[in-house]
Amino acid sequence: MKLANKTALITGGGTGIGKETALLFAREGANVIITGRREAKLKETQQEAQKKGLKIDYIVSDVSNEGDCKASVDFAIGKYGRIDILFNNAGILFPGLTHETDTETWEKIFDTNVKGTYFMSKYVIPHMLRQGKGSIVNNSSVGGLNGFPGLAAYTASKGAVTLLTKTMALEYADKGIKVNAICPGTIETPMVVDEFLGKVEDRAAAENFLLSLHPIGRFGKPEEVAHTVLFLCDDNVGFMTGNMISIDGGWNAK
Repeated sequence: MKLANKTALITGGGTGIGKETALLFAREGANVIITGRREAKLKETQQEAQKKGLKIDYIVSDVSNEGDCKASVDFAIGKYGRIDILFNNAGILFPGLTHETDTETWEKIFDTNVKGTYFMSKYVIPHMLRQGKGSIVNNSSVGGLNGFPGLAAYTASKGAVTLLTKTMALEYADKGIKVNAICPGTIETPMVVDEFLGKVEDRAAAENFLLSLHPIGRFGKPEEVAHTVLFLCDDNVGFMTGNMISIDGGWNAK
């Protein structure tokens, strides 16, 4: 098992990419702790793991709250004594043109997507420095590499995550900590299916447009992203840091 005896902390682990990554990591032998705002979703993931003979711990936490982030890191250290992997996965999306996005929505997106990544990293990195080793994966987006009209706040937040990832990678490259980011295209997650497509006026047209952006001809699956995160956390992939890995069905290649 690729992650035997390692401890992984995953934010936004109750649904979508976070959930599939948690289950995969548990299958690969890791001690897995997931966080999220909704305890019911965290419990569902934990129970699904139990049915498969796996163990996943959880702690209710809002990554936009610095105190919650510190508490989740303290929980992981208190239970397992170390954190080998941090997957900053939690994120939110609200559509809107720049001039139509209200300030409250803008701040909410940045508080979760950017400050949440910063808060979690801030409290995990000292433990990785003490260990002399660690792997951090941030969830950016294809929208963190390219503009996308109608998603002003979201793409701006993911652009921030992209550059934060590169900066962190440079800061800790010689300290044994590798930092990379994934940049998914359209993935079949509740955030995309419910929070984005569920709010547009013409859902069918929106789906057809998004499909046209992916040369592979379909949307991605959360488990496909999970396997990419596993790859980035594999000790055999030790010479890779500061990279933005596109998982986008060819979108970024066009």
